[in-house]
Parts: sequence; structure tokens; C-alpha cells
Amino acid sequence: MTSELANSMRVRSRALQARAEKYFPGGVNSPVRAFGAVGGDPPFIERAEGAWLEDVDGNRYVDYFGSWGPMILGHAFAPVVEAIEDAARNSASFGASTAAEAELAERVAKCYPALEMMRYVSSGTEATMSAIRLARAATGRKIVIKFEGCYHGHADGLLVKAGSGVATFGIPGSAGVPEEIAKLTLALPYNDLEAVEAAFEAHPKQIAAVILEPVVGNAGCIPPAEGYLVGLRSLTRRHGALLIVDEVMTGFRVALGGACALYGLAPDLVTLGKIVGGGLPVGVFGGRRELMEMISPLGPVYQAGTLSGNPLAMAAGLATVSYLQEHAEEVYPRLEKTAKAVAQGVAAEAARAGVAMTLNRVGSMWTWFFTEGPVRNYEEAAESDTKAFGRFHRGMLERGVWLPPSQFEAAFLSAAHGEAEAEKTLEAAREALRAK
Repeated sequence: MTSELANSMRVRSRALQARAEKYFPGGVNSPVRAFGAVGGDPPFIERAEGAWLEDVDGNRYVDYFGSWGPMILGHAFAPVVEAIEDAARNSASFGASTAAEAELAERVAKCYPALEMMRYVSSGTEATMSAIRLARAATGRKIVIKFEGCYHGHADGLLVKAGSGVATFGIPGSAGVPEEIAKLTLALPYNDLEAVEAAFEAHPKQIAAVILEPVVGNAGCIPPAEGYLVGLRSLTRRHGALLIVDEVMTGFRVALGGACALYGLAPDLVTLGKIVGGGLPVGVFGGRRELMEMISPLGPVYQAGTLSGNPLAMAAGLATVSYLQEHAEEVYPRLEKTAKAVAQGVAAEAARAGVAMTLNRVGSMWTWFFTEGPVRNYEEAAESDTKAFGRFHRGMLERGVWLPPSQFEAAFLSAAHGEAEAEKTLEAAREALRAK
């Protein structure tokens, strides 16, 4: 397919992008939606159903980012839509407590025993920011360890070597973050226990918490090395620091109980998002009861949110989590089977085409790194040929397959993806990988 033909397919999208650029920086309300890293014009979406997106020009695409993770059951999943409609008839927001909040919490806690108490917020950024504030209050310490390429939202202290959009645009952090705040964050290589131990020795009784994505998703998908997560748990206990497991991306995605269940983790605090809201804005932070009882109004750690636990998000979350719990034996094997077929199938096409590619996959999230690999941390991920990825992304989009527009973002699929979507994806990849 020629670039001229591809452009003609998205005439209305191009006009809408030009209008958006008058009002929004870069024409977007989140930088990860921009196509600067891959080239081409971003399609403007009009509707979606199941595994498919449709843009304003009438083009249809197999979706492999699923609103960046939450659409695990597919777009416009009927029970979720019905739940939102029913809730909206009673008002979109009250600013007061509803029964649905605890009902959803009960279901989440059954999947996450570590969540003895929790609190809803409206985004993953709020969840991680609040968890770190709580960890500092509980330990009386200031320093936080994070890992290079792990993204935990855009709070000031967490934008140091933060992966995701930060990695996409090739910057080490963010302007506007005071040096005094940045110094309180130690960014270490992922999958390197010795670096963590050295940091504890260099800062005795100063480190409040270690926060990590148990499966990195924001430098591309990078799984933990054998023994790495267990080692982190041991080190934090030994040195009196808290372990915060950020499952905003992996929660309910890599298993019904997320990475905590998959890897047998017992963290002090957990953050969740995305799927818990069924596609609506939700974040969760929680953990041991004695820690959470430090949160206002019971304790001295202040945290608030006018729309936290709003009824529409609770309804969507209830419908999603309930379905996953009740159909786990059907949903998760289906996700595994389809993800394996797509991810390994494209990697095999790359090998046949003589294209250097490394596949990292955990369940229904994965990344095709355009490098010979292996990819075990952000430094190795950064060796990828981003220009080659950009060409591949454009080639796939022109053939009706939409991937995340960055080498440093994980791909996702839903339970609505099946053999037809997999076959279309492999056919598109076969052509895109051989195109000049």
C-alpha cells in the first residue's frame, strides 16, 4: 500500500487532528496518543466493538492496545454497557458514598488478599502518588527506589527515568520537576538485585519504599528474572522499607489475581487501575490494614478525591471484575491461546523475513522489540531499532491492525480476539515485514 493511498484513507482524521492542534499541545490530551515516534497521521476513533476499532473515515482496525489495557473483555462489552446505562439513569455522580463501592471492593479483595483495606482514586497516577505518601509516613523516611523504564504516573517524584511516553520522546525525566524532589528518587536497573542491595547499603534507614511494575509494561513488556521479585521482597523486609507493587497495568490482566498471584508476591501496598474501572477512570491503592488506617479520616495521611468511587466507574468495574471471576476458567485460557498465536506468529514472520526481533510476553501483554535481544531491562530495550518499529507500525496500520504507537509500550488483546483477528494480524505482518 502506498503512502498516498494510506493518507487518502484518513482524510477526516487529518482534518480533525489539525483542529485539535489549535487547542491541545500536540493535538492530544495524552502524549502516548501522538504518532510522532512512528510517523503518519493518528486516526480519530468514532466507535469500537469487540476486538475492532472504527475511525471517522470508516476504516476498521484490529485493536492491540485496548484503551491501554482495560478492555480485557473487548469494546462495548454488553454487560458493562448495560451497567453504565443503569447507573447513569440515577446520576453520574453524587459526591457521596454508594453501596457499589464496597461491593466492588469485596470482589477485588477476593482476588488480591494483600488488599486488606483499599481506597479508590480516579487514576493510576493518584494511586501510586498516594501509596508513596503513605509509605513515607509509615516509615518516617523520604527516599523511594524505582526502576528505569517503569512508569508510575506523572507525579513529580516518579518521572525520573520513567519509561512509557518519557522513553518514547527520549527524555530522562520532565521539566518542571524540582531537583530537590528528583533527588529523593533512586532509579535503578530492573532485574538487578545487586543494585538494590547496594542502594540500601548506601542509604541506611533512609529508603521508605521500593515501587515497581512486576512485569514492566512501560518500556515494552519485560518480565521479571527468576528470583527477582522474591529477592526484592526479602531486601525490603530486611531493611524496613515497604514494597509497593504497581499493578495498574498487570492487575487482572496477567492472571485473575494479577502478578501478585502469578508470582506468589505478598507486597505491603498494591496499586491497581484500568481493568478495575471496566474502561472508566479508576485507580486503587491499598494493602495491610494497619498501613491503610493511617489514611484520613482515621489517620494523619491526607488523601481525597471528589469523584473517587463514582457510580459509573463502580458499575463498569463491577460488571468487568464479576465477569472475570465467574468466567476465569474460560477467559484466561482464551487470552493465553490467542496472545500466544499472535505474538509468536508475528515473531516467526519476522524471522522468515530476516528482521531482527525479540518477543517478550506474559499472558495477554507483550512487545515485539526490533532488536536481536535479549531484553531484560530498559537499557537493553533502548537498543531497539525504533525506526524499524515505526515502519512496521505504519505498515500494520495501513493493513488494518492498530498497535501501540511506540516501541516502548506493551500490546494487549481481549477475550473478543479470536482466530479471525489472529489470521488478519499475521497476514498484515507478513506483508508489512517484507515491505520496503
